[in-house]
Amino acid sequence: MAAGSTTAEKSGASKPKGPSRRPSRPGGRDRVPGRVPLPGPRGLMIALAAVAVVAGVVWALYGSSWLRVERVATTGTEVLTPREVEAVAAVPIGAPLVSVDTDAIRARLLRELPRIDTVEVERSWPHGIGLKVTERKPVLLVEKGGKFTEVDSTGTRFATVDKAPVGVPELALDAASSPSLRRFDADRLLLEAVGVTGELPGKIAADTRVVRVTSYDSITLELSGGRTVFWGSGEDGEVKARVLTALMKATPKAGHFDVSAPTAPASSGS
Repeated sequence: MAAGSTTAEKSGASKPKGPSRRPSRPGGRDRVPGRVPLPGPRGLMIALAAVAVVAGVVWALYGSSWLRVERVATTGTEVLTPREVEAVAAVPIGAPLVSVDTDAIRARLLRELPRIDTVEVERSWPHGIGLKVTERKPVLLVEKGGKFTEVDSTGTRFATVDKAPVGVPELALDAASSPSLRRFDADRLLLEAVGVTGELPGKIAADTRVVRVTSYDSITLELSGGRTVFWGSGEDGEVKARVLTALMKATPKAGHFDVSAPTAPASSGS
C-alpha cells in the first residue's frame, strides 16, 4: 500500500523559493542605492554650454578691452571745476568698468572736498564713469583775518575764501559778554543765525548784509541803506517773516523794524 501524503503535500505547500528579484529598469540598468545617476549626453551638453556662457561673461567684464573705463564725466559743479573733482576722484582709467569701487570714490570726494554736499558715482556703460556733484551753498560768512569762512544751511563751515561771495550776509557774533553763553555756546548761536537766514523772504534776504547776534534772544539784521530789523530770538521765524514783509510795505520809509514780538510789531525812523 502506498504511503499516505505528507501534511506538507496535503496543505499544498511548495518548496522554499529563493529571494525575489525586482524588475529591471528599462535598458537593463538598475539604480545602485547612494549613487547619483550620470547625466545623459543632452544634459552634459547643456551643462557645458552654461559653463561656456558664464566664462564668456566673466572674460568680457574683466579680461576683454570692450568694457573698460575710458572717460569720466563730471556735472553739477559751480565753484569747483570738473578737473578738481576728477583729480580727487582718481578713477582708474583702463580698469574693467565692473571693478571700479564707486563707494570708495564717493567717500574720497566727500572727505577731501568738503564743498561737495552730495555726489553720485555711476557706471555709464560701456566705457564711462559719471560724477554728479551737488555743492554746498553758503548762507552766512564768518570773517577772520581778512578771509571768509562759508557756512551752509546746516551750520557746517565748509570752505574758506579770500573774497566774500556776492549776496551772502556776514555773521557778527558779539556774544562774548552775554549771559546766554552759559546755556548756548557759539556754535548754537551760529545755528540760530543760520535758521533766521533760512526764514527770510527772498527780497529781504538779498538786502541783508549782516546778521548780528549778541545773545540767544537778540538777533539783528542789518540791511542795505542803513536799515535794521530787530528779530529777537530765532523762534516763530515764519510768522516774523510774514509780519516783517507786511510792516515794510506799510511803512516803506522806516529805517528800523522790530518783529521780536510778532503780535506787536513796530517800525520807526526814516
